[in-house]
Amino acid sequence: MELIDDGYCFVCGKRNPIGLKLDFFFDGKTIKTEFVPAKEHQGYFNIVHGGIISTLLDEVMVKLAIALGMPAVTARMDIRLKKPLSIGEKVTVQAEILEDMRRLLIAYAKAVTDDNELVADAKGKLVKVSSGT
Repeated sequence: MELIDDGYCFVCGKRNPIGLKLDFFFDGKTIKTEFVPAKEHQGYFNIVHGGIISTLLDEVMVKLAIALGMPAVTARMDIRLKKPLSIGEKVTVQAEILEDMRRLLIAYAKAVTDDNELVADAKGKLVKVSSGT
């Protein structure tokens, strides 16, 4: 499989007209992004859809693998949704690699509010793949 970035990723793609267009900040070991959900990201009234939160957790783990020079795709992700996130409430999503094996990465991601409340976290099993340019 060849991974090609054409700018249309739903989370980070700058060319995707309905995407989130998030920026990521890599410190050499971890990566993070910030997201302020809008009304169109809700599930129930004024509560962010759990699928959006799950997508953010997935993306930050994969982005970290790429930043570390180990492009990967998610094979498994176990998510714990801990607290509802309100529309308009900023969340910071961050990931770290827990284990680096020959073909697999084990990653951990969390989403926290400005008050440092844990909204959700996930542990992911990522399969390393080759990447196109």
